[in-house]
Amino acid sequence: MINLSKGGRVNLSKEAPGTQKFRIGLGWDANATDTGTDFDLDVSVFLCKYDAQTNPKLISDQHFVFYNSEVRTMDRNETFIQPGDDFPKRGMPASKCMGVVHSGDNRTGSGGGDDEVIFIDMTKLAADVEEISVVVTIDQAEARRQNFGQVRNSYIQIADEVSGTMIAKYALEEDFSMETSVQVGSFYRRDGHFMFKAVGAGYNRGLGDFVRAYGGAV
Repeated sequence: MINLSKGGRVNLSKEAPGTQKFRIGLGWDANATDTGTDFDLDVSVFLCKYDAQTNPKLISDQHFVFYNSEVRTMDRNETFIQPGDDFPKRGMPASKCMGVVHSGDNRTGSGGGDDEVIFIDMTKLAADVEEISVVVTIDQAEARRQNFGQVRNSYIQIADEVSGTMIAKYALEEDFSMETSVQVGSFYRRDGHFMFKAVGAGYNRGLGDFVRAYGGAV
């Protein structure tokens, strides 16, 4: 398994030849602090294409997959609405089944292993998906006065979903302390193959700010 750091790259075709189904696991440990509340970390992905300046932009609101996404198959010509009353707001279009599925929200980090998971099936991705950006945020970080420096053992790891083989791991707590969100990295196409780059950019912003930055509706 490769231990990633900021700027590191993984050639998935080389390190995991033949792998088409990937598992992105987010894990963290419950941490009792003077904030008096649980730490709720969330992993989300943005399915993007490049604009004229080669910046990744969300293809549509339905290409944003997060803990509250309602996923339906593409062969049903219906409109689906996000569940939930908080951000992302009720009424946003649900995500289509485009090869990316979220396991659901874990609000405490309790339990062993990965707490939230994104499943990616490369065989189902549309050809216009040029990059998949992975973001981790702390829910209600500002209101709860929380940051990554108060979280223990936080990480993102990439595995072969079929075999369970671990490919790469990024220990978030090593690079971030005062930040409340992290652009962890991106899957991107290169010469017909998918690569993964560990971006490792920390911010003091929420999930809604990332949606706006990628060109989505809030």
